[in-house]
Amino acid sequence: MVITFKNVDRQFSENALKVLTSRYLRKDAEGKVIETPTQMFTRVAIDIAKAGEAYGEDWEHDAAEFFKILTSFEFLPNSPTLMNAGTEMQQLSACFVLPVEDDMSSIFDAIKNTALVHQSGGGTGFSFSKLRPIGDRVKSTGGIASGPMSFMKVFDAATDTIKQGGKRRGANMGVLSVHHPDILAFIQTKKDEDTLTNFNISVGITDAFMKALEKDEEYELINPRTKKVQLKLLAKEVFDKIVEMAWLNGEPGILFMDRINKDNPTPALGQIEATNPCGEQPLLGFESCNLGHINLNKVVTGKDGEAKIDFDKLEKLVFLGVKFLDNVIDRGRFPIPQIEQMTRGNRKIGLGIMGFHDLLIKMGISYKSPEAVKVAEKLMTFIGKSAKQASEKLAEKRGNFPNWEKSVYAGKRHMRNATVTTIAPTGTTSIIANASQGIEPLFSVAYHRNVKHSLGEQLYEVNELFLTLAHEHGFYSKELMDKVAANNSIQGIEEIPENIRKLFVTAHDITPDEHVRIQAAFQRFTDNAVSKTVNFPNNATKDDIREVYMLAYKLGCKGVTVYRDGSRKFQVLSTKKQEYGKQSEVLRPMNRPPITHGATIEMKTGCDGLYVTVNQDEDGRLFETFAQMGKTGGCITSFTEAIGRLISLSLRSGIEPKYVVKQLRGIRCPRPTVGVGGTVTSCADAIARALEIYISGEANLKQTKIDTFAEPDKKQGMARIIEKGMAPECPECGALLSLVEGCIVCPLCGYSQCG
Repeated sequence: MVITFKNVDRQFSENALKVLTSRYLRKDAEGKVIETPTQMFTRVAIDIAKAGEAYGEDWEHDAAEFFKILTSFEFLPNSPTLMNAGTEMQQLSACFVLPVEDDMSSIFDAIKNTALVHQSGGGTGFSFSKLRPIGDRVKSTGGIASGPMSFMKVFDAATDTIKQGGKRRGANMGVLSVHHPDILAFIQTKKDEDTLTNFNISVGITDAFMKALEKDEEYELINPRTKKVQLKLLAKEVFDKIVEMAWLNGEPGILFMDRINKDNPTPALGQIEATNPCGEQPLLGFESCNLGHINLNKVVTGKDGEAKIDFDKLEKLVFLGVKFLDNVIDRGRFPIPQIEQMTRGNRKIGLGIMGFHDLLIKMGISYKSPEAVKVAEKLMTFIGKSAKQASEKLAEKRGNFPNWEKSVYAGKRHMRNATVTTIAPTGTTSIIANASQGIEPLFSVAYHRNVKHSLGEQLYEVNELFLTLAHEHGFYSKELMDKVAANNSIQGIEEIPENIRKLFVTAHDITPDEHVRIQAAFQRFTDNAVSKTVNFPNNATKDDIREVYMLAYKLGCKGVTVYRDGSRKFQVLSTKKQEYGKQSEVLRPMNRPPITHGATIEMKTGCDGLYVTVNQDEDGRLFETFAQMGKTGGCITSFTEAIGRLISLSLRSGIEPKYVVKQLRGIRCPRPTVGVGGTVTSCADAIARALEIYISGEANLKQTKIDTFAEPDKKQGMARIIEKGMAPECPECGALLSLVEGCIVCPLCGYSQCG
């Protein structure tokens, strides 16, 4: 049977159409769009409604109901459902958590599964807390463990190569317990913004840690392999480092794991250790969750400033939303069998909202006020209660979720879904619905959304409620709108009436304390967690961030994410137009002056001595590098000359030396070596180290040759390399050498340094 619905294409905003065309509408093999928005919503409504056929329900009636709430923007599901429902892919979930156990097979299975999830449009979360720490023994190989962060980089690299279904960039959440021995390294792992670019990271905080922090005491770091205490640290020192890094660039976030597990509906199946990439969906290993959002713009009655919530309409939307999301579980196709088993076993859904600030504006309530907190509590109490009733009603006809007897509901209440509510960020879905994001305040009244890396362009957005009021109250002008767009707050613009300014407070006008109180109000009545950013002005102090963390813990939040405005090189929302990745003019290298000054540094490599010359210009800037090994005309010489030329080109074009060093450090060849100054893994690594030596000032400019990496003992150096897990090649057959009872031997041909 063919069901047709009314064409609604004309009701989409320009920005919504841009988003739909870029990410959601189906395309042919050449990338040409082959469906309209009306056809997309028809595809989704029919496909999801068909789940009711298995329960003897009138699925065609449901399809009509679903189409109505989708095209009126009263309810929208998460992006993979809009993208994939009714298509060959049919992967409909947004949030996944994959387990990572302390063995190589599990780690690389997780990487493979991550690729499958990202390819299908989902995001993944991981706990790396079970991996043994840096320097721990690896019994099976006799080697040394490289620690969680080294494997996170492998996950990050895999994500970098896969664009989600050709429509969404892969995203990950990496969690490490505050009790892991590598916690300090983890906290600082994103100090450089170019590291782990596909990861959000969060520290898993426990009540025991918070008690130690309160009492200014030490707490225990436990080796996950041995389960024994490895060392103790002052909780305050670790907490201060978290605060420092969050102040620097917003990461890591923190997750209060004991509080998350207190609300775990299936504790018999395991402890929750990680969340999805934005932190709002805690999940067990191999679980996925489907999210959907009610648009609060559509549940108000009355005029602006005096509007009220239409609770009858809201209840109807909650019941339809719960049914829609439960159907998604039946209709979805899952990347691997383990995810299908866990997802259908617990049937978790996450019904949430968007347009909360829009609702407050229509009700004449300032986001900054205590009344806003009361609205949040009343609203989420009603949604949470109604969602559970809807799930209970579904269970009467469709049955409880399969793991019900292992859940906290067993013997108390029939439930179709282990969880029913989540507050998600609703980034692109809110653009489609023309609503404010999730429960966030407006970022600005008018701004540029910098999505050039995902949509290929920037979107200019002006709040429609503000435009309407500006016209109605007679203060609209193009000059005023330009002024509004140039500022992240309108509070100082006197042309705008004061009562209007109070309604249109932005993220920059709201104190961190007020941000947290709104988050806590929603969290009290939400099954899962709440995605919310606590925004700080650029001049915020570390003490400001520390106070917010403590308040969030006190008020019962399950996690906190903070962001100090302007603390990152790139941010998605901006009041000033940015050209992401575009430079005003083509980079051209500076001309070489007649005279430069520098030093030549001798570096020992596994092949031979490498001579690295580093020169600076008259202003003290690194300007060029030459590297030489072997005789002129040889293969190695041509390679080192080429790499020197490319480094020189980069330096003369204005690239900071630290970025050159980062690209070269750690590149490995078959013949690493250990010297007095440390391990040299290749010629490229040696050049990077030479640059570091020069930058640090160790190279006295009066000298012409510095030998800092002379190898003290060749046999001893090779043994140290093997112990570090970087075995060199056998000089006779090319196999990797091993260290056996203190002797370096080749297991393949029998070569031995011991004779």
